[in-house]
Order: sequence, then C-alpha cells, then structure tokens
Amino acid sequence: MTESVVSDGAPAGAVTVPPTGAQYTIAAEGYRAVLTEVGGGIRALTYGDRPLLMDYPEDQPPVGGAGQLLIPWPNRVRDGRYIFDDEERQLAISEPRTGNAAHGFARLLSWTVLAEEPSSIRFGVRMFPQLGYPHVLDLTATYALGRGGLEVEVTATNVGAGTAPYGIGAHPYLTLGEGLVDDAVLEMPAAAWAELDDRKIPTGLRDVEGTPYDFRRARPIGDLPLDTPFTGLRRDPDGLVRVILRAGDGSHGVELWGGEGVEWLQVFTGDPLPEPYRRAGIAVEPMSCPPNAFETGENLLRLAPGDHVSHRWGVRALS
Repeated sequence: MTESVVSDGAPAGAVTVPPTGAQYTIAAEGYRAVLTEVGGGIRALTYGDRPLLMDYPEDQPPVGGAGQLLIPWPNRVRDGRYIFDDEERQLAISEPRTGNAAHGFARLLSWTVLAEEPSSIRFGVRMFPQLGYPHVLDLTATYALGRGGLEVEVTATNVGAGTAPYGIGAHPYLTLGEGLVDDAVLEMPAAAWAELDDRKIPTGLRDVEGTPYDFRRARPIGDLPLDTPFTGLRRDPDGLVRVILRAGDGSHGVELWGGEGVEWLQVFTGDPLPEPYRRAGIAVEPMSCPPNAFETGENLLRLAPGDHVSHRWGVRALS
C-alpha cells in the first residue's frame, strides 16, 4: 500500500516532533522556564522580559549543549577509555574531532514527567547499560521556580548489581540578553584552573593568581576565550558557591549557584559556536568532577548498589 504524502514529505496527518521532544513550561514570581523531554534539560529561562539563559528555538537541537544534563560524567573522557575496579572499559567516541567520549548518555535519553505543578516539574529516567558503562541508574531532575529564581536538583540511584562510577554536570549559558559577553563583568570565587591540551584534557592545575583566569574580584571578560575548568571554589556561609555575571554599567545581572558536591566549574565563552550564539552567553557549568575523571578518579563518586546522591544548582536574576 502506498502512503499518502504531502508536499513537505511528511506522511499525511503526521505531527512534527521537535528535536528535544515535548516542551513543558513552568512559571512563578516573574520567572518562566521551558523544559524538554529529551535530556530532561532546560531550553529557556526568563525573568520578566529578560533572558537569564541563552536559549535556542524549539525546532532546533540544543546549540553547544545548552541546558543539558551531563550524566554519568561531565565533560570528556580521553579516548573513551578508563579502568574501573581493575576492569578496562571502552566508551563510544561521541566527539570525533577530539577522539573523546563527551558529556555522558542522559542528555540524549527521553525523560518522563513524574510530577508537574505550575511552578515545578520533576523528570525521571532509568538509564540502562551503555557501551563501556555496564550499570543501571535511576535518575530524577526537579526544576522549581520561586522568589529565589530557579532551583535544580538531580538525583542518581544505583539500581543495578555492581558499583558504578558517577559524576554530574549541567550546561547552562548565562546571558544578559544583549551584546556579547566581552562587555560583561564576571565574578567567580575559583582559586585554581586546569590547563588543557589540544584535546581538552587537563594536563595540570594552576593557581589563578597573576593570570588572565583570576575572576575572584569582579572584572570585565573582554575578548578572553574561555573553555576552562576551575576549582578551589570558595563557598559562602550558606555552603553555596556563587558566580555572578553583570552588565558593564552594573544595572542588572544573573547569578548561578552550586550546592554541596559541586567541586568544579567549566566556563565556556562559546567562541566556536555559530552566529548568533558566538559569545552571546557564557556557559558556567556546575560539575562534581573535572574532565577525564573516569580515567584519573579525581572527585569521582562510587555508587554501590542502592546508593543515591543528589546535587543542586540554580539561577536567579540580579537587579
């Protein structure tokens, strides 16, 4: 039987599905967020008419990983190879230009809505074994809006039989809504940065003192290109680490905070991105471990069967 087709090539009566699947909107206290089925990610966040995160159109995939959750490892694993409990493993090479495995599996999975309210939504997914990762994790991601802006909590539970290596990251791009990040002022309480090789794998830790990477005191970003892991994070008395991006005239800004277990921040000015996204926002990625942690073991978590762990981060508008 021959299918009836229309001029655009889609089967008659078909509904076009966005690359990130179903879209969900939550709102409260002047904030509005759009979340996606694919990856359980965030596509947009605004406060009033101000964008706080660099967004992308519904009919396109996330540009530069915008808004994705990076599980069970953030950033990269060199050659996709690592040894865990004396077992050599090989992950799929998902970043051919560097020959690395990048950003985990969860960002490409279809997440299910477990609970939904006007101001919050909770997604869940069971991540079954993947090439080089023979573990089963139950993941949840809760997004909630309130007076303090957006709060995100991600939980992983090992429901499989063996101990699993685990790390987490997220990929929000902070934005001031207009202009390039060159004109913005960045404040980040990080005392050290990791130097990277040409495959974006750390080669050593450096003190920020006296280098272009010292943002412990607020200063303009200028034309500095960043795709850099930072650590040595100073926390405020409430236990949170805070990164602030402000307009050059100080009129408004946006803050990203990370809770317990956020030990690293990957900061990316988006120089390789296509227009109009190039340097339109600055990714401040809260991470539990650095790049290549599956190989080095640095800050890598071990989840025994039945173990669970949660990480929190959030974004709010500054006047």
